[in-house]
Amino acid sequence: MQRRTATLPADERLRGLDIVALTRRKVEPMVRGLFPALEQGAVLSLLEKSVVILTPANIAQVLRESSWLSTAWDLANLYLLSAGAELLGPEAPQLLGLSEGTTCYVSLSYFDEETPFADYLVHEAAHVFHNCKRHTVGLPETRRREWLLDIDYRKRETFAYACEAYSRILETGSNRQARMTLADDFAACAAPSDERVSVSEVVEIVREAAAARNGWKHILMRCSPKARKVTRPPEMNGAPASQLRGQQGAAGDTP
Repeated sequence: MQRRTATLPADERLRGLDIVALTRRKVEPMVRGLFPALEQGAVLSLLEKSVVILTPANIAQVLRESSWLSTAWDLANLYLLSAGAELLGPEAPQLLGLSEGTTCYVSLSYFDEETPFADYLVHEAAHVFHNCKRHTVGLPETRRREWLLDIDYRKRETFAYACEAYSRILETGSNRQARMTLADDFAACAAPSDERVSVSEVVEIVREAAAARNGWKHILMRCSPKARKVTRPPEMNGAPASQLRGQQGAAGDTP
């Protein structure tokens, strides 16, 4: 990896940047929406120190200290991709971010991203919720409440993609109507290149979240192990899904 990036100039994108402040600004709406007030401080303290931006200055140390060879491989290729250098092999993953435990590794490409609904810092931070146990941040834990959030294993990427898009919608949508319009814009361009998720499901969740009072709770509900499909009343048979979502949003954030 060092040989392939030896001639790259020093990167100035992080000069003067407060990564802790940036991370807190990005993840705070998500934490406020997903956790009760008494737990928000502990979760924010964890997340605001969780992000590592991979740079020429820290990449070698990060790789040497990786717990798993597979993680080191992924991070090396993540860094090479952000540097525009040749990856380590034809099977190398093309990643922009990666989470392991309570650490979120983010590519320098983050600062060049122009896709309106992309925020892979938020995406990776969302994964911490199912990677971190409650006692790690000093929160009470029970047999049935072990992790920060109870997210279905099969829905972890769906949850992260939905949180990512919804966070961007909240940043620019000042009211419900604006958020609904942005959700429609997201639907028109959404195409996560990830075989682990259904694009149509992510779009549906984001649209419903945009219509709700607390969209974060709605995303969590849809991705929890106990999630149940919404049953259409008889009079709604044949009606478009957007119409059903509109009715749910008008009634509140609980289906």
